[in-house]
Amino acid sequence: MLSAMPRPARTEDRTAAALPAEHSPPESVDTSYLETLLGYNARRTALAVIAVFLQRMAPYGLRPVDFSVLSVVAHNPGVTSRQVCAALDIQPPNLVGMVKTFEQRGLIERRPHPSDRRAHGLHLTPQGLALQRQAEATASALESDVAARLSAAEQKTLISLLRRVYLPG
Repeated sequence: MLSAMPRPARTEDRTAAALPAEHSPPESVDTSYLETLLGYNARRTALAVIAVFLQRMAPYGLRPVDFSVLSVVAHNPGVTSRQVCAALDIQPPNLVGMVKTFEQRGLIERRPHPSDRRAHGLHLTPQGLALQRQAEATASALESDVAARLSAAEQKTLISLLRRVYLPG
């Protein structure tokens, strides 16, 4: 009969036991250097906004990129896929799938372009326009909610500064 062998300590147990007291885990995590970085702060802000966006746009079945495409088409009837890709920095194969899904949902239709026989203009259907209007109203409300600690002037300044970072000079 085999005797039971003692179970070896888990790696975490051995590591913690082997560390001197000065190397024990900190009580709080120091992110002070990261907080000086534009990318870190922009990403943390984006994560906070996107979390609320996803929750509030779920009833519409829209992700951030879907919302952006619908908004561009709504505000630019007849816009071509190439123009949407350039405006939103979307890869053409990704947009093709989105447009197809929007067509299946009855939100977008393609119509022949008036001056380029090879191109199609994108247009919202009445159903797409109704959804886009509801989604934009929801987006405006959620932006106000997530930025409630900023004054209107601070929000305007923040948007202006962020645009200066990503728009060409």
